[in-house]
Amino acid sequence: MNQEHTQLMASVRQFGIQLSATPRGARLARLLTVEQLRSWELEYVSEPAAHIVAELAANAVTHGRVPGRDFRLALSAADGTLRIEVTDTRGDRLPRTGHPTAVESGRGLLIVEGLARSWGVRPGPVPRKTVWAELALSQPPATRIPASR
Repeated sequence: MNQEHTQLMASVRQFGIQLSATPRGARLARLLTVEQLRSWELEYVSEPAAHIVAELAANAVTHGRVPGRDFRLALSAADGTLRIEVTDTRGDRLPRTGHPTAVESGRGLLIVEGLARSWGVRPGPVPRKTVWAELALSQPPATRIPASR
């Protein structure tokens, strides 16, 4: 393997986990997101990412739940973008992206739309759907050291 290919592979970070489609699973998804971003030294996006995961996981548990089936959380960070994906087993219930009434009840996807650079829905494979959102990974604000006088 050449050095350029090795560096490219090292810059892609991925995390995925299957969780129970319960309120506890949704809370765990949010907590695991914060911890994973901390381990990747991306704490500066953990707050908006945690809010997005909380909304997507809550929707998966509330609207995408099929008894006995889990949902999946996936995170990937590459090329200046954090991609969050939540997959559930109700592919027949798709939110309408970019529409004010996208959420069946509540305002969860409006929050996602406000925080994310972009978001959408990918149907399949049957019986699943994946709702995804992306955040820009800009550099964290520099720590300012006061100048001595």
